[in-house]
Amino acid sequence: MTDHQVLTAEAHAGLRIRRDRGADRGDAVMSCVTVPDEFRQVQAHYPILFRRNIERDEIVAVALFGFEEGENLFLDGAHWDADYVPLAIDIQPFLIGGAPGASGAKQVHVDMASARIAGAGAADEGVRVFDEHGRPTPYLETVAEQLGALDAGWQGAADFFAALRRHDLLEPLTFEITLDTGSTHRLVGFHAVNEDRLRALDGDALGELHRDGHLMPLFMAVASIGKIAALVGRKNRRMADG
Repeated sequence: MTDHQVLTAEAHAGLRIRRDRGADRGDAVMSCVTVPDEFRQVQAHYPILFRRNIERDEIVAVALFGFEEGENLFLDGAHWDADYVPLAIDIQPFLIGGAPGASGAKQVHVDMASARIAGAGAADEGVRVFDEHGRPTPYLETVAEQLGALDAGWQGAADFFAALRRHDLLEPLTFEITLDTGSTHRLVGFHAVNEDRLRALDGDALGELHRDGHLMPLFMAVASIGKIAALVGRKNRRMADG
C-alpha cells in the first residue's frame, strides 16, 4: 500500500523522516533500479544488470544486492555496508510527481505509508523536512537535488538503452553459484553487456557511443560484473554466521 501526496509546508509542517537503515525500513530488497548517470558510483560496490520487458519493449538497469527476493547482503542490521547507496533507495520515501519526460514542472511527492515516516509526536525521531518557519531543511534540499538527478538520469537513459538495442549489446545472463555450504542459487531473468560484441564494434560505432556519452556507462556496467564474486563472498559469510 502507498499513500503518495504532494509535499507542501502547509500539509507536512511537522514531517520527520527516519534515516536509519533496516529491514523494517524497507531496505530488505534484492535490487533497485539505477540509471547510467550513476553507474560509476554504483559499479564500485554492486553488480549492474539489466531487465528486459518484451511486452512493453522496455529495458531497465538494476543494482544487485542479493540472490533471492528480500535478500540484501549489504544490510547488516541497521548498517548499510557500502559507501554509496543508489539514488532509488536513498531518496525514499520521496519521489518525483509526473511521468518522466512529461511537460510542466515536476513536484516532490512523499509516500506517507512508508515505514520511514516518523510517527506522530516523535519529536526526537527522524530528520525534519521543514524548519519552524516552513522552509526546506538542508536534508530536503539534498533530497530535491537527488530527485532531480534521478529524474534527469531516467530521461537520459532512454537513449542509452536504445543504443544497447541498436548494437545488440545485451545477452541473457544465467548465473549459478555454489556456496561453501554446497547449496546452489541460480540467477535468472537478468541480462548483461555482451563483452565480445562490444569488443567487436567498429570505430564508427564506438565513436557514436562515445559522442553520445554511452561508452563510459557501458564500461562501468562491464566492470561491475566482477562484483558478483564479492556478492557471493558476502552470501557465504552470511550463511557461515547463521
